[in-house]
Amino acid sequence: MDKLLFILGIITLVSSCSTQERSHDFSSVEIETVFEDSVSIRAIEFLDHNTLAFAGSGGMYGSVDVNSGKVRSNVQNYDSIALGFRAVAHTKTDFFMLSVGSPALLYKTGAEGEMELVYKEKGEGVFYDAMTFWNDEEGIAIGDYNNGCFAIILTKDGGNTWNRLPCDDIPDLNENTGAYAASNTNIAVVGDKAWVITSKEQVLYTPDKGNTWKVVEIPIQIKEMYQGIYSIDFYDAMNGFGIGGDFSKPELKESNKIKTLDGGKTWSLVADGEHPGYKSCVRYVPNTGAKDLVAVGFTGISYSRDNGVTWDPLSDEGFYTIRFLNDSIAFAAGRNRIAKLTFQ
Repeated sequence: MDKLLFILGIITLVSSCSTQERSHDFSSVEIETVFEDSVSIRAIEFLDHNTLAFAGSGGMYGSVDVNSGKVRSNVQNYDSIALGFRAVAHTKTDFFMLSVGSPALLYKTGAEGEMELVYKEKGEGVFYDAMTFWNDEEGIAIGDYNNGCFAIILTKDGGNTWNRLPCDDIPDLNENTGAYAASNTNIAVVGDKAWVITSKEQVLYTPDKGNTWKVVEIPIQIKEMYQGIYSIDFYDAMNGFGIGGDFSKPELKESNKIKTLDGGKTWSLVADGEHPGYKSCVRYVPNTGAKDLVAVGFTGISYSRDNGVTWDPLSDEGFYTIRFLNDSIAFAAGRNRIAKLTFQ
């Protein structure tokens, strides 16, 4: 009997170790282009395990079948305006895309298969950068400072209607504060919480799905235009990472990588002055216990196996944004293409 218990204990130990999250220790990435066109794509989103949705410049939007590689695309027109989409999101039933510039136009999947306009905002300085959902009913989009405050719009009915928060409900920020619309990753959500990375030395934080907000200072130095953190991601409620730099000076490696271990209460510089320089998007690799990160930009693909302390370049091929399908396969988009990335 004691022998049987011992064997069962060993089996349990082996089983628990096999499911333990750990670094995948990638050393290479295989890149396969699945879509090519004369379009700049900065916003992609998995609708489910089989479908990747995208929207980009020239009003183009569509989807990629992950299994077959089949692409469906269309163009959204609005009067004579050439729309540019840099923010997308989804719920269980609908896909959303939000244009930059004025007028800002937010579309959702319509009942007849056409995209339906559900929010419009126009005026000087209107420029929306990113959007996402906490759940199937409540979502958020953020934009640059205009009309007296940083722009935040919320929905509480599954995206059918959106309302801009009054300035009195938002912390007072510098009128030059915005966000970099580089990859639709200015917002990270976990549970009811959300963190919004701005173009300045600040993160906006809400613990209650946008009802209340506070400002958290981050330890970076912005000395020139275009410098700052461009992208943020959270692995869980405690571990978060941000990356950026200066797209006009992509070799700049100082003050462009930050992380938090306490849910965004405090942030610290990491790999300061070390590789990589400018990147427009960072994502945690799933099932790695907040150890593995991948960052992309037009400067190439970089990988960290120690939560951003050290980084290795994996490829010189450039992309603007990336999303993981599982812990070894991702899809990335950029100038004129979408590609499947297999990490090994």
